Amino acid sequence: MAQAYPYPAPIYTGAWTGGHIQGIAVDRERGWIYYSFTTLLVKSDLSGRILGSVRGLVGHLGCLAFRREDGKVYGSLEYKDDAIGRGILRSLGQEAPGREGFYIAIFDGERIDRLDMDAESDGVMTAVHLRDVVEDYQAVWQEGERTLRHRYGCSGIDGVSFGPDFGAGAGSRRYLHVAYGIYGDTDRADNDCQVLLQYDVEDWSRIAQPLCQSRMHESGPAACRNRFFVPTGNTDWGVQNLEYDPATGNYLLCVYPGRKERYPNFPLYIVDGSRAPVEKPLPGMSGSGLTLSLWEAGVRDEATGIYGWRFPYGSTGIAALGDGLFYVSHDGRAGDRYDARIHLYRWTGDAPNPFILLA
Repeated sequence: MAQAYPYPAPIYTGAWTGGHIQGIAVDRERGWIYYSFTTLLVKSDLSGRILGSVRGLVGHLGCLAFRREDGKVYGSLEYKDDAIGRGILRSLGQEAPGREGFYIAIFDGERIDRLDMDAESDGVMTAVHLRDVVEDYQAVWQEGERTLRHRYGCSGIDGVSFGPDFGAGAGSRRYLHVAYGIYGDTDRADNDCQVLLQYDVEDWSRIAQPLCQSRMHESGPAACRNRFFVPTGNTDWGVQNLEYDPATGNYLLCVYPGRKERYPNFPLYIVDGSRAPVEKPLPGMSGSGLTLSLWEAGVRDEATGIYGWRFPYGSTGIAALGDGLFYVSHDGRAGDRYDARIHLYRWTGDAPNPFILLA
């Protein structure tokens, strides 16, 4: 007899055009799950029955996070004139001139009630502009004879998660944490940290506006609350999915492993949420920054002292359900469409892989 679990699994997402699955978010109270497929958002129940979708995005919709305080879904949304941005436009059959802008998209899940709703015209999405990201992405400076671009290797944003301040404890106020995408250049050292921006979203209902993608607004906070650095070594495109785990009080950073041979290049790093940040010199840079501590568990790389894990999934979607249970995306293809199955895992803490597949 099959064992029953508190959350149904696996959940089939259905097959979609628009790009591979990027992130998931779960509204446990209502029994809804959301998927981002690069240029669209899909809503289903936990049995896999599709309840609605939102199309019309010409940017990259990435990691998702559900905020229980307002019942809305927050996702990273980026527009940029680079290989990713141009690839998205080509996939949509568009040759529009490149645009640059970095946003948190906010979806009103209650209003998503049918297929193919429009992100601009159907009143289901607003967006908040992130000025900090634009400034770091567009930064240009001279280092000897080299002209460098993209401060900290910033390629935009991807991972998002709500959770308490580092060192503050599980019951404290929750903030939105936004992780940078990081270019994987192997010939520079200023891209060897993950970068997390922290925002207080309590007043974002005042500054969030509908997004017209032909005339993108710049309504957003003047600056982030904090900027944190996590010394992991370089990764390919930074933190793909960021997830706060209330069971351990830690933050999971799911990445595409980097290509610098001097680093261990783990696919999963975990930030110790119980430890407050410390001002430290930043690798490959002349300045210092608020540095977070990796959780001292899992696999320790003796050469660098970096801790990590060999869990191969999570970069296309992970959601902590509480009590050590997680939904994790396994992405796939169905002909010319993209799909995924959302599996249920239990945290064990064992090294090198700290999860066990339940269903």
